[in-house]
Amino acid sequence: MDDSNGRKFQKELNGGLVGLVLLAVLAESEEDLYGYEIAKRLAHANDGTSIFKEGTIYPVLRALSAGNLLTSRIVPSYSGPPRRYYRITEQGRSVLAEWKLIWRGTRDFVDRFTEPSLSSDGLMASVSQGEIK
Repeated sequence: MDDSNGRKFQKELNGGLVGLVLLAVLAESEEDLYGYEIAKRLAHANDGTSIFKEGTIYPVLRALSAGNLLTSRIVPSYSGPPRRYYRITEQGRSVLAEWKLIWRGTRDFVDRFTEPSLSSDGLMASVSQGEIK
């Protein structure tokens, strides 16, 4: 079976979600985190395998930092190159709250169509109540 369609769909889906997930990880952390630590936390949360490639995380961290959603600092490392540590800003926390609401609305919308327990009557009731836009 060719799973290239599945890989393509996962890649496109991840592209829009990685920023949300990274902000959420940093919001939950009491300490600054560097990229590899974040990647390990993502993998740990998914039984050892992250759905995001590690190489995808770094450009998004830089973009979030450039957008003032994260701050970063560089710390020398004795075991390798210097590490860039990230911390979420107050603006980042506000954006995270907004993105979480958007995610929940999107997830709920998709679930209306993809969950087997949804009958066409239930969908039509949602449409008539103006829930689906």
